[in-house]
Amino acid sequence: MTEQLFSSDTVFSVTSLTSLIKEMLESSLANITLEGEISGYRPNSSGHLYFTLKDENSQISAVMFRGKAAFLKFAPKDGMKVRCTGTISVYAPRGNYQIIISKMEMAGEGNILQILEERKMRLAAEGLFSPDRKKKIPLFPKKIGVVTSPTGAALRDILQITKRRNPAVEVIVFPAVVQGADAAPSIVRQIQAANDFNLVETLIVGRGGGSVEDLLPFSEECVVRAVAESRIPVISAVGHEIDWALCDYAADYRAPTPSAAAEVAVPQLADIKNDLSGFQKEMLSLINAKVEKMKLMIKSFNPESLEMRFRTIEQPFLMRLENAKTALQDNIGDRCKDVRQFLREAVHILEGASPKTILARGYSMVKTGDGKIVRSQKDVKTGEKLEIFPAEGKILATAD
Repeated sequence: MTEQLFSSDTVFSVTSLTSLIKEMLESSLANITLEGEISGYRPNSSGHLYFTLKDENSQISAVMFRGKAAFLKFAPKDGMKVRCTGTISVYAPRGNYQIIISKMEMAGEGNILQILEERKMRLAAEGLFSPDRKKKIPLFPKKIGVVTSPTGAALRDILQITKRRNPAVEVIVFPAVVQGADAAPSIVRQIQAANDFNLVETLIVGRGGGSVEDLLPFSEECVVRAVAESRIPVISAVGHEIDWALCDYAADYRAPTPSAAAEVAVPQLADIKNDLSGFQKEMLSLINAKVEKMKLMIKSFNPESLEMRFRTIEQPFLMRLENAKTALQDNIGDRCKDVRQFLREAVHILEGASPKTILARGYSMVKTGDGKIVRSQKDVKTGEKLEIFPAEGKILATAD
């Protein structure tokens, strides 16, 4: 077929060759069905969907334009396994081949997302994501640490923002591999090193954006546990705002981007100075107001007014003392009168019961010769000598 289109001596321009390839692919590979896993999903603001379809060994760029995407019955996401129908085409400006999708349906969840979801549930059940474990991010750190790739854009962004916000804050870089099989152990080693030597007050752990596969190291169980067990407060900054990793849940704070993590970790020096200046002005204003008030109070004092003020304060107390003295004297006088009256009544009662008083009324007391008081005639025998005691004197008698 190709021999009929051109000879071996034909010289193509890049554009003409690309157009030829595009025509051949679109005519021979139209309306094919392709199954794979979504990776690097990038929805466009205009409604077009851009992503990569991949399997264990290969990948192909894919695009689904807004008109077709509007009929999707599910929300695509990284790691999702889908079955797509479309046409193979060539994107001429880059010379890349891609599939233009006209129809897409789910073909079952991708293995990666399923594994991550199961791991998330298991670690959450252990309490690694509990809010009670979260530590507060220091407000005024002197040193912050960054566990990330030393050559990545994430580190450059963090350094630039830190320098702009507060040049006095020192940044210590803990270089780590952030992608591939060696990434997870490398990240764990650097988190542990920062804790073992207590080098910083806040630790940022993260990297720039990427596909689900690129961000997998930050969802490895060993990394999640290292973040959760860190004594130093950890800010997780993995990928972009739409990206996520399991260390986001274990960290003390999750920042949507590395740049945002730097803004959280490092206070704005200008804001601090403005706050301090405001506090200083407020404090001086309060002090000046107090001083002026004291000046006015002191100005009104002189020896005469001071004595008058003292007398004004003293007089109520003197009045209270005088009233208390008068009340006490009155109470004592009343009490004495009551006691005298009681004594007079007691004396009167006692005098009325005295034997002398009774004898003075004409009564006499009779005693026998041996001194016994006679109370009944039975107490006296005939011929017995008796002594009779009237009010005055004594009378001797003999009983008949």
